[in-house]
Amino acid sequence: MTDSEDIRLVSDVIQSFIKAKKNLRIYPTNNPIYTKTVEAVYRKFMKVFDIVDSISLRFTRSEILWGDAKVFAGTGKDDNLALFFSRDGMKEITFQKDIQPDEFKEFLEIIAFDFESEDVVDDVVTLMWEKDFRSIRYTVDESILTEEEEDYEQEAVRQAKENAADADDLARAYTDALRGEEAEEVTLIPITDKDLKAVVGLIERAKQDKRDKLVDILLDMLRQAGNFYEFHEIVGILENTMEYSVKQGDINIAVEILHRAQEFDVSALTEFDCTDEIQRIFTFAGSAEMIKIIGELMDTESGIEEHIFNSYASFLPRESVPHFITILGELKTIGARKNVINALTFLGGKDISVLAGSLADSRWYVVRNIIYVLRKIGDPSAVTHLMKAAGHNDVRVRKEVLKTLGDLGGEKAAGVLRTFLTDPNVSVRSTAVRALGSTETDFAKAALLQRVSEPAFLFAEFSEKKECFEVLATWKDDDVFDLLMKILKKRSFFRRAKHNEMKTAASYALGLIGNKDAIAALEKLRKSKNRTLSEYAYAAVKRIEYGKQG
Repeated sequence: MTDSEDIRLVSDVIQSFIKAKKNLRIYPTNNPIYTKTVEAVYRKFMKVFDIVDSISLRFTRSEILWGDAKVFAGTGKDDNLALFFSRDGMKEITFQKDIQPDEFKEFLEIIAFDFESEDVVDDVVTLMWEKDFRSIRYTVDESILTEEEEDYEQEAVRQAKENAADADDLARAYTDALRGEEAEEVTLIPITDKDLKAVVGLIERAKQDKRDKLVDILLDMLRQAGNFYEFHEIVGILENTMEYSVKQGDINIAVEILHRAQEFDVSALTEFDCTDEIQRIFTFAGSAEMIKIIGELMDTESGIEEHIFNSYASFLPRESVPHFITILGELKTIGARKNVINALTFLGGKDISVLAGSLADSRWYVVRNIIYVLRKIGDPSAVTHLMKAAGHNDVRVRKEVLKTLGDLGGEKAAGVLRTFLTDPNVSVRSTAVRALGSTETDFAKAALLQRVSEPAFLFAEFSEKKECFEVLATWKDDDVFDLLMKILKKRSFFRRAKHNEMKTAASYALGLIGNKDAIAALEKLRKSKNRTLSEYAYAAVKRIEYGKQG
């Protein structure tokens, strides 16, 4: 194929996604048309892997890019697959060659999902996260929130720039105006870009000046308080000022008050102790009432800029953690949830026991987010708390626990992960396998070696076999190599299909290890009548011979 033909093939696949979206919305999952649609798109999709080993698609609001080539262009909202992904912050999706039909079907169902329904609070990123795809990887820019049409004000400024005159024209207009009666006719001169910037700057400076002046006055009143009662009353005014400003959508005043309160010299007031009163300001800022107001503000169209919110959160005491957890279960936008997770990571890092107490929350999605926060904090002592959540009745929570244990590492975490290698849910087992590999411990390697050696493992699905051997291959040790070679050379008279699956998965792993001592055994399997086994053995030999990395 030529390059243009390759691009056309990928473009056709994108168009088939859009056509499938309509059928999947119209027909129920048990309808033959629904099934045939998924199968047809999958076949077309797999043809792309005849020319590449993986497919990476990048998204803008109106285009989908494959490498440097544009494979889709859309306008508006309807059938704009580029906007569908980019509006929730999706930057790139990569499909691996070994993607299975069931996983591909789940991906198409996300595309066909009705996000416009009033009852739906999830987004594309959340659904992709919940599916925990094996052969689909994606990159998300969570700082991007869903945007509507181009802002009216921006359009007005653009038009003003196009019609702008220069500074000399504006000066001439002012001179003519001063002549008064002598002017027979007044010519309106459009303002220049420089004038626009000057006016905006004046407005912003005036706003900032008033804000700073207000805070200056209140802090001066604090310093001049004659007794404890006056000091207490002024602190109350500061609290009311913070609450009012946040309700009006201006969190900057609250941040400035907190900053100035932190720098307040309590030792300058020798007649009475005001330490607790100053602390009261920070306690109020982190109260349930204030966090609730801030949460509502973050979920509005204007929201709160991330750096401003982070500044506010940096002043709060750890007692505000439960209040953030409360609103975490109520927020609807990605940006708002991200802000709260960042705040919990910072505040909870001071004492993870405060976070751990929320692992018993009745809302599974809150528990999953708390576990994610513990993973970001990375405190090994969290393992003890996570052990209690490992038996959660929601699969999504259990999988998040396993991922976190894998990141935290250590034999204690590996010991918990080992118990999930035989979990009834296949996706939980797969997550446990990957998490064990992440711990990189000898205990984890021994647990996986034992798992693949168990008689019951013979009856596992091929995808599970392949994943276990793939993780084992990361150690590249002699004991792993010896076990794989033993499986490769084993003769079987019964359940030959299952044994062939074992040999196929072992061949794949030997290719990843790259030990040339395996080539002879793999060459024999290339002659196998089992087509899949033969292909995997051939690929492993090539990988080893040419030193191709996985």
